[in-house]
Amino acid sequence: MAKAPGQKLKLLYIIKFLSENTDENHPASTSDIIAYLEANGVHSQRKSVYDDVEKLCNFGYDIIQVHSRLGGGYYMAGREFELAELKLLVDAVQSSRFITTKKSRSLIRKLEQMAGKYDAGKLQRQVYVAGRIKTENESIYYSIDTIHRAIQENRQIRFQYLDWNLNKELVPRANSERCVSPWALIWQDENYYLAAYDSNDSVMKHYRVDKMGRVEVLKEARTGMEQFSKVDLAAYTNQIFGMYGGREEIVTIQFPNRLIGVVLDRFGREADIRQMPEEVFRIRAKVMVSGQFYGWLAGIGGEAVIVSPVSVREQYRQWLADILASQ
Repeated sequence: MAKAPGQKLKLLYIIKFLSENTDENHPASTSDIIAYLEANGVHSQRKSVYDDVEKLCNFGYDIIQVHSRLGGGYYMAGREFELAELKLLVDAVQSSRFITTKKSRSLIRKLEQMAGKYDAGKLQRQVYVAGRIKTENESIYYSIDTIHRAIQENRQIRFQYLDWNLNKELVPRANSERCVSPWALIWQDENYYLAAYDSNDSVMKHYRVDKMGRVEVLKEARTGMEQFSKVDLAAYTNQIFGMYGGREEIVTIQFPNRLIGVVLDRFGREADIRQMPEEVFRIRAKVMVSGQFYGWLAGIGGEAVIVSPVSVREQYRQWLADILASQ
């Protein structure tokens, strides 16, 4: 005897219904499942629903049957992501500056679907972050995908570097086309950066991905493997302040003991720190000396003292003097 229409889709409809509409506090009765199947053109009887749920359990779905004087029912217990994990992902998406507002909303809607309708509301209450500045470059999704593909295929890339103009538009810089060998993506200070080897200048460089336009994979193989193999990415991101380059120096700085947390947050737990008398400590670290580095020190105030080298200390004093003179 021929099967009724839609029977081949029956198990899919049941798992879809349980995933989207049930949880520990909201089980679905057999009658609810039958009504949902009928609404989708699939005729079913109670006994066949029992058999279908058993098949799904045997296949590996974590479906729990609740026995109750009020009727009980079934709910989906095991999900790919727990609610706490989805909240974490939603917060990460919403707080990421490199993801546009439009893409953030799209991703969050997809995450909500994974939670079921009753928990989706709990995720929505996690979404709003006041005053969050988001990138406007909608192509960043595809740029990241293209960069990953180039890395996997060991190819160089070409792109245009973009800047903001006074009309609040991202436009190409003059002579902004770059051809580089991509080696790693870095998430630092809420932005995505590409670490790449520039064979023209024979040096590793980094670029903000949301300011990269028209990214394309080239046929040429990557270069700079030897140079990249010498880079410790964790140390690299710690020594570059605000991801701005500069002159590399080994600097010794003195801080009061109470600022140890600030220093470890900046340089990491592997930093070379030495305890000194009078409730102070010194850190010896490799940094890129730049205005951003001096700005970080100035933000801490007079309690951050450059001990050596003397040249960097004098440059810092001159940097502060120039700022005062311009005010």
